[in-house]
Amino acid sequence: MHPTQPTRRHILNAGLGLGLAGLAPLAARADDKYPSRPITLVVPFPPGGSVDIMARQYSEPLSSVLGVPIVVENRAGAGGSVASQMVARARPDGYTLVVSSQSSHLANPLTQPKVGYDPIKDFENIAILGRQPNALVVHSSLPIKTFKEFIDYAKKNPGKLNYGSGGVGSMGQLNVEMLKAATGVFTTHIPYRGGTPLITAVLANEVQFILDNLVIMLPHIQAGKVRALAVAADKRLPQLPDVPTMAEVGYPQLNLTSWTGLAAPGGTPDAVVQTLYKAVRQAATSPAMLASLKDRGVIAPEEMPPAGFEKMMSERLVTFGEVVRKAGITAE
Repeated sequence: MHPTQPTRRHILNAGLGLGLAGLAPLAARADDKYPSRPITLVVPFPPGGSVDIMARQYSEPLSSVLGVPIVVENRAGAGGSVASQMVARARPDGYTLVVSSQSSHLANPLTQPKVGYDPIKDFENIAILGRQPNALVVHSSLPIKTFKEFIDYAKKNPGKLNYGSGGVGSMGQLNVEMLKAATGVFTTHIPYRGGTPLITAVLANEVQFILDNLVIMLPHIQAGKVRALAVAADKRLPQLPDVPTMAEVGYPQLNLTSWTGLAAPGGTPDAVVQTLYKAVRQAATSPAMLASLKDRGVIAPEEMPPAGFEKMMSERLVTFGEVVRKAGITAE
């Protein structure tokens, strides 16, 4: 179910350059018929969430590059599995795509026994749209100012610190379980139904900490209601220059950013995959997009061809699969 390495096709893709010169619009391509009609971008979550916002942020630039309308369609359900399963079974012609995420394409396949799709075999994983730093955030009432103080406090008070997540089997739970395995602390999990009630719980001190998407908590950190102790990012963030990275506090294995990506049904022709990858790269590197991503606290996507994207996904499936196995996590 969860392969440890890419299983097919992208060997040739890895050697292809971006070829961005002359991409405006993408007139020269292997298949001159693609795209010739609107493309549907399926979002596995309700409107207003981070994945939905990312999809809508890209829809207009991608439409301009590809020369066809991009229709964003929300298909929420089962933590993203309903939409992902639907796209996995769609016709592999490049006209039905899914905005993938670590929730739908990593956590769900690892924790939902009947998820109904394989994130590697059943998709052509095209490109990363953006990365979101995770952050260890504690309620400001705790007598904790640094990551080391957090670990010391948790060890002296085993089981007394509650942590929250967006649900059983969510990335927020998997992140903390990885933290627990790395540091030896014992804390209690309280799941919520999504990001909005989780934020409310953190602010109300129902849970004392989270290790989750920084974007959802950034305004509250800046307002002093909660405190960030460490961020999972390659380097310190301009929004929080005084907050160290996980690597800086001695835990590089926790320095994993979240990602939002673009995927097509498995079997989509390589020429179509490459057309979409190049379109994403052109949209992602425009000055307007770079500024917009930065304003939202999102890290602009690096140059990672489909083969690299799939390799990264495969590696994380192994990493978090071990976390799930050891913690015995199974979503309802």
